[in-house]
Amino acid sequence: MPSRSNDDLLRALGRGELAPVYYLFGSEDILKDEAVRSIVDRALEPHERDFNLDLRGAQGMDPEELHALVNTLPMMAARRAVVVRDIEAWRRKPTVQEVLRKYLENPSPETVLVLVESAPNEDKEKDWKPDEAIAARSYAVNFGPLDPDRVPRWIQHQARRLGVTFAEGAAEHLAVAADYGLGALRSELEKFASLADQGPVSVQQVGELVGIYHGETLEDWVAAVLDGDGPKAVTLARRVLEHSGMSGVKMVSAVGTSLIGTRLARAHHEKGSRGAALERALFDRIRTIRLFGIGDWKVVAKNWSRWAEQWPAPRLRAALRATLAADEALKGSRITDEAGVVMGLTLRLVGTAGGADRRLVG
Repeated sequence: MPSRSNDDLLRALGRGELAPVYYLFGSEDILKDEAVRSIVDRALEPHERDFNLDLRGAQGMDPEELHALVNTLPMMAARRAVVVRDIEAWRRKPTVQEVLRKYLENPSPETVLVLVESAPNEDKEKDWKPDEAIAARSYAVNFGPLDPDRVPRWIQHQARRLGVTFAEGAAEHLAVAADYGLGALRSELEKFASLADQGPVSVQQVGELVGIYHGETLEDWVAAVLDGDGPKAVTLARRVLEHSGMSGVKMVSAVGTSLIGTRLARAHHEKGSRGAALERALFDRIRTIRLFGIGDWKVVAKNWSRWAEQWPAPRLRAALRATLAADEALKGSRITDEAGVVMGLTLRLVGTAGGADRRLVG
């Protein structure tokens, strides 16, 4: 099935190219919204939109309405733009599908049709597939999550629209604090509008507004645990668990993911891979499988490479067993002390230099 990326779309629009039909799908609805604006901006001048821009929802649209919508001629403009959202509703409407199929076989040169499919629910995401019939006859764009290293740039771009700028490191901290989620970031950015015209927003101000200070993120706690920094890990465990939206399960899952990544790095390490070569191998692996939810991939690859030297295989196996036990305890129906489970795992994993291996293995 032919499909393009958001970058492909933006480059084409930048060259002035417009397709007669766009099909926008994938998990990142915010990027789809931005793409719709970009397509409409390219297709119509602002003064042309009153009579030539239709924004509709697919739910409740009948075949006759769809036929009229896509075949209406533009008024005092070279073209019309029609945006139809939530087209997944048509999957259960064969009569509407038939009208759309016939139109896609011979789309109007005077209409730009943008079909937007909502992100699938998490419980259905594994089984979800884009509509191949639409994708084959349109400019199909798959909107997945942004690579983590691109999220700060996205933040800066969105902030400029609000008249806000960020000082060095502030956008990066905001990305980490919001776990790189564009939905959460868009909500958080609204808080910064009041700081427009007050100079660049500092890292400290981001912490004050978001409630997660620099050095006190989930990533910082995981790093302290894997570094074996007991006092720091214990202090951060309490603070991170107090963050809005945080849970013991999320914390244990994060440290478990890093342990698995470190185990992969250790396997490469034992085969002689070291330094920059090991970091490149880990980064390529992460990028290939597009492992989201772990932070900036380059930073993660560097950390896994560094921890591989500190964590021999027996210690990693024991640590993973302890982490699994903590996860099961947190998900059990009898859990009464979430903080106690997280703190117990923290203490079990950190240990002291030279003694941690014996604590975990013994």
